[in-house]
Amino acid sequence: MASDPTSDRPEGQGEAAGLEPAEILRMIRQQQEVARDATEPDGRVLFGGWGLAWLIGYLAMWSTARDTGVPAAWAGWVLAGCIVGATALTVVHSITRTSGTRGASARVGAMYGWTWFLAFVAYGVLLGAMGDAGASFEVQAIAGNGFACVIVGLLYLAGGMLFEELRMYAIGGWMLVTAVLAAFAGMPNTYLVMAAAGGGGFLAMVAVEQVIRARRRSPGTGVRTEGGGRDA
Repeated sequence: MASDPTSDRPEGQGEAAGLEPAEILRMIRQQQEVARDATEPDGRVLFGGWGLAWLIGYLAMWSTARDTGVPAAWAGWVLAGCIVGATALTVVHSITRTSGTRGASARVGAMYGWTWFLAFVAYGVLLGAMGDAGASFEVQAIAGNGFACVIVGLLYLAGGMLFEELRMYAIGGWMLVTAVLAAFAGMPNTYLVMAAAGGGGFLAMVAVEQVIRARRRSPGTGVRTEGGGRDA
């Protein structure tokens, strides 16, 4: 009786040999996507964290400043807590997502995460220096909002380039636009612009990210995106 020509092949090689080249390429691409998704930041986490932080914090500022133009002290603490929380989330998430990698990828993830921390430490010091120099509350408020938008916008632009994430890059550009809109809105509407355009923009991007991931997971796409992912 003739022997099976595939009996001497390593396990799985016979099945792979019968696949079409296009199917083999699809499988390779899928595995690459799975590996990359497990080691790069998830946009939904970052967008959602900053979206909620800005929406809650700046709505608190705006709602307490509508009558007097000056927000309540507790609203300022709420905003500060939200920004600290979103920054901490970004640092921890960026570092932990890249902790399984080695070499340049691990260094980039850690450096990107800690850049957020350093940027907002400098942000707080600069605002304090403006107050010591005699800047009025309105000037400090407009500058503080503008600085926050510029920091977040530039770091998201940088993240989009580092991780090849078009949506991170897009929201970074939108935050720079938000900085300009908030600067010209005047008090206390500057807080409303930050909540609606800034926080709303982040949360809208969460929805976009989820729709794209759901479409990729649909049958026939061949791409799994449980973590962050580039446009196909």
